Amino acid sequence: MRKFGSGNAIAYLSLDELDQLVSNYQTIKYAKHHTAKSNDVGENVLDRIKGGLFGVAIGDALGATMEFMSAEEIRGTYGKVTDIIGGGWLDLPPGEVTDDTAMTIAVAKGIIRNKENPIAEIGEEFLKWYKTNPPDVGNIIRTVFSLYAGDWFDAAYRACRKLGGKCAGNGSLMRCLPIALAYADQEKMEEVTVLHSNMTHHDSQAAEACLIYNRIASRLLHGEKLSAAIRQEVVHTRYEPLLTVEPACPPDGYVVHTMSWVLHWLLRCESFEDVVISAVNMGGDSDTIAAIAGGLKGLEVGYHQLPSRFTEKIVCADELEELAVQLVNIRG
Repeated sequence: MRKFGSGNAIAYLSLDELDQLVSNYQTIKYAKHHTAKSNDVGENVLDRIKGGLFGVAIGDALGATMEFMSAEEIRGTYGKVTDIIGGGWLDLPPGEVTDDTAMTIAVAKGIIRNKENPIAEIGEEFLKWYKTNPPDVGNIIRTVFSLYAGDWFDAAYRACRKLGGKCAGNGSLMRCLPIALAYADQEKMEEVTVLHSNMTHHDSQAAEACLIYNRIASRLLHGEKLSAAIRQEVVHTRYEPLLTVEPACPPDGYVVHTMSWVLHWLLRCESFEDVVISAVNMGGDSDTIAAIAGGLKGLEVGYHQLPSRFTEKIVCADELEELAVQLVNIRG
């Protein structure tokens, strides 16, 4: 028996009652600690997901200025582009994005509408975007849209035949990040990643790049460092040589070339700013390569570490912020 209190407020507790009191206190303390920890993790995931989405948009808006130019032409015209200035062949206002971000948003919206089986909804979001008459639809995507009659996979197959088998473009890789952001379950994430690629790109090289990319993204959401995640996922693949050598290919729209340059910049640049600026000043498919690379780097560092001079210019910023919250909510 133990005596507690003072003056007129004295209580006598047995040893069993004292043990129970201590146990209750420890339970409450544990719950408070882990609730706070859970909130911290949730806020961190939101910051990362938001960073990934904005990373795509920033790379896209930054690189649209130099799309289809050579590195030499960029140097002769601009010197070195380090800010979002608009213009380019699309004559965009600063901060406007292209198909890279638009289709990424479409994928996110489709998943949010039907997480369990999102392919039909993703396709509906693609068509909504296409009906706005965007000027920058890729050749493979445009061909698939022209052949679509209710079956995306059939349309992709027929488009590939119509294009002479040249359907290993980067159009599914550029938009696949929301899948990794939405699905914590690895098996489901990989299933949707492959299906989403095959609905427009009837080529295993495109699906392979999407899988590697989203596996890296999943590792980042579990707290791994980007360089380590890349090394884990490219070993024993066609991209393993990129760990030690520079790509010996142009920075164009062939998905293997695109992915090679994405990995190159992510492995060799320290900051988000260095990644996207290096990517866009190479020219070629500059906006797409910078968008894809920016997505992973933004996911690693989080929104709070992205340069404000970039984030403040993104025209679709409000939509990206809303999508980030919705993706966190459905990720669970």
